[in-house]
Amino acid sequence: MRLSRSLAPVTVALALVLSLPYDAMPHAHARVRDGRAAAPNPFGAACRTTVHGSHVTAYCHNPYVDTDRVRLHIECARWWDIDTDSAPADTAPALTVRLTGRCWKEVRSVWISHQKVR
Repeated sequence: MRLSRSLAPVTVALALVLSLPYDAMPHAHARVRDGRAAAPNPFGAACRTTVHGSHVTAYCHNPYVDTDRVRLHIECARWWDIDTDSAPADTAPALTVRLTGRCWKEVRSVWISHQKVR
């Protein structure tokens, strides 16, 4: 039996998809084991930042079990002003840390990076 030229690529693609292992298939639903849905492991401190002139202050509170290592990153508006990154601060469970930094002149942007401590 000979397949038509338009049907042959579709047949090959279908055969390849069906030969993939189950773990490689994309799924839109959560996996269920023992009758329960897999619970996500929440992580990450909630941070709020304030900018007053050239000074930046950030408060990060960690409501979760895992320790979150946070850093404050500041990008200054002037080309000659040096951008800064704070030293990492470990935010243990139920702990709030304060991070500060500044530019010489105006602040362009501020963000916090998170890293899970093992």
